[in-house]
Amino acid sequence: MKVLWSMALVVVAAVAFTIGSTTARRAALHQQTIDNLSTAMHGEAFAFAKYMLYAQHARQSGDPRLARLFAQTAHTERFQHFAEEAQLSGLVGSDADNLRDAIKGETYEVNTMYPRFAKQAAALGDQAAASRFAEIRRDEMTHRDAYQAALNALEPQQGGR
Repeated sequence: MKVLWSMALVVVAAVAFTIGSTTARRAALHQQTIDNLSTAMHGEAFAFAKYMLYAQHARQSGDPRLARLFAQTAHTERFQHFAEEAQLSGLVGSDADNLRDAIKGETYEVNTMYPRFAKQAAALGDQAAASRFAEIRRDEMTHRDAYQAALNALEPQQGGR
C-alpha cells in the first residue's frame, strides 16, 4: 500500500512539474488548450493511480472481477487518455530535456514541497503524514541524483548541450 500511495503522489507531482516546463514544445497551442490539457492529464494520472489502488484492494478483498474492472479502467486512463493528451501537449522531449525536466521536478519536491508538507503536518499533529512526507523526500533525493548522473553521462555524448 505504501508503494502505491507513493506512486500516486509521484505521478501527480511529476505531471504538475513536467507540464510547466514544456512551453517551448507546445507553442502552437492556445494557452487555454494547454491549461485544459494539463488539467486533463492531472485527472487521468490521478485516476490511474487511484484505480490501481482500488484494484489492489479488491484483489485483497477477494473480488478478482472488481479488481480487473478497476485495473482495465486504470489502463485506459493511463495508456490511452493520458498518453494521447501528453502527445498533444508535447510533454516528452529529447532525453536530455526530459532529464532536465525530471531534475527540476524532483528538486522542487526535495527542497520545497515535501519539507513544507512535513512541517505543516507536524504542526497539525499529523505525525504519521509528516514522517511519510520526510521519507518520500529522501526517495525523491535519490531520484534527483540518479537523473543528474544520467544527464551528466548523456551530455558529453551530445557535445555538452
